[in-house]
Amino acid sequence: MTASATMTIRVSSETKLKLERIAAETRRSKSFLAAEAISAYVDRELGVIEGIKRGMADAAAGRVVPHDEAMAEIDAIIEASEARRADKT
Repeated sequence: MTASATMTIRVSSETKLKLERIAAETRRSKSFLAAEAISAYVDRELGVIEGIKRGMADAAAGRVVPHDEAMAEIDAIIEASEARRADKT
């Protein structure tokens, strides 16, 4: 098991009540649920930040796709999806 640290946070009364409801419904502690939520948020946000940094590095290195080319590819994907959907009906 990994080491844990204690944090104190402030949430609105409404959020606290919702958390208490989830805790009661799931038979989990508020602390467990809050830790899980924070962990998921942190992982998601770090993924976003890393993606932005990769995109910025790609742009700086000239690894970009012209807008018209990207839109043509998106349009082709949409058309193929719509054609598959039409074939199923």
